[in-house]
Amino acid sequence: MKILFLTHYFPPEVNAPANRTHEHARRWVQDGHDVTVITGVPNHPTGEIFPGYTNRWFQEEEVDGIRVVRTWMYLTSNQGFVRRILNYLLFAVTATLASLRTDRPDVVVATSPQFFCGLAGVAVSWLKWRPFVLEIRDLWPDSIVQLGQLRSRGVIRLLEALETGLYRSAAGIVVNTRAFIEHIERRGIPPQRIELVYNGIDPGLFSPRPAVPELLREHDLEGKQVVAYIGTLGLAHGLMTLVEAAEQLQDDPQLAFALIGEGADRDRIQQEIEQRGLDNIHLLGLRPRKEIPDWIASSAVLLVMLRDLPVFETVIPSKLFEFWAQAGSIVLAAPPGECRRLVEETDSGLTIPPEDPLALEGAVREVLAKPAAARERAEKGRRTVEASFLRDDLARRMAAFLERAARP
Repeated sequence: MKILFLTHYFPPEVNAPANRTHEHARRWVQDGHDVTVITGVPNHPTGEIFPGYTNRWFQEEEVDGIRVVRTWMYLTSNQGFVRRILNYLLFAVTATLASLRTDRPDVVVATSPQFFCGLAGVAVSWLKWRPFVLEIRDLWPDSIVQLGQLRSRGVIRLLEALETGLYRSAAGIVVNTRAFIEHIERRGIPPQRIELVYNGIDPGLFSPRPAVPELLREHDLEGKQVVAYIGTLGLAHGLMTLVEAAEQLQDDPQLAFALIGEGADRDRIQQEIEQRGLDNIHLLGLRPRKEIPDWIASSAVLLVMLRDLPVFETVIPSKLFEFWAQAGSIVLAAPPGECRRLVEETDSGLTIPPEDPLALEGAVREVLAKPAAARERAEKGRRTVEASFLRDDLARRMAAFLERAARP
């Protein structure tokens, strides 16, 4: 099968959409499929082009057997609503133009989190006269509305109409949580056109391993019990909760918080740390993906955080599965809804209310006071991942759905 995949993000970018697309596509190639990915020049989340790339109209490379066609991007950091929308819109245009440089596929796939990429997928499917499959990773426009980034009722109604139109244009829709299925069915889409493909892990990258003292020493964390947040420092994650909890935990000199990543909320977090005079929070910036397993292994507690908004009751952050896979550290999960349900059903971590610094403080103290119980829950997480969330199985499940959608 020849798959043409449109995605705003792709490695060397290290966010969840980039990782999921790359790991699926790599396995499809290994299984004999022909995969072309259309994406932009890598620059997320800072808006600065990664070393080795230039912002040209078109450039090509091969990544793990995947043909990667990169387009020019309007460069902007992951903050500022108008600039980000312009970034999304222009990528939809350049991705559509880039498709003219590719052969006719059997199926065209486009992935969120923003659905302007989906609109490009529709356009490309018309140009190629082939079926279109939409992958939904986040609910747009619900997420930007609830984050307060969009308030115009007219614009919201327009985006909701575009959302419904995208669903109806797709021969198939892939989602990564059960709650998304219910949302899409309410828009009149029959369930047989929707496939659930959870996020998962690459066992070759995420598996039990020892801590790396040299890594902690390099970042002034040697001898510390590290509470790590790994991921985007974004508006969606409620990281001021972490700052407030860290302030209450300053009485423990052996405890330190590490924030690994970049995002729209970084400057505000930095400012709060300085104003409060906190020396137990370390902002470590964006780290290479190959380094993340070592950070997971070297941390005592791993945080999964989202704000207390209804839209986040539908999501399961992909980092949860990666944390579970290594089995050495306990997961402390603050998201509501489906993520909380999964953690509690498997007893694979502790859950706390979102945006509750006192609950976070108390949970961290509990974890560090009861290491045996933490190790037991961490081991349950590893078994959960190995039973149901291996990327090989999930990639093949999605490929089978794409094949069904591609049939005339």
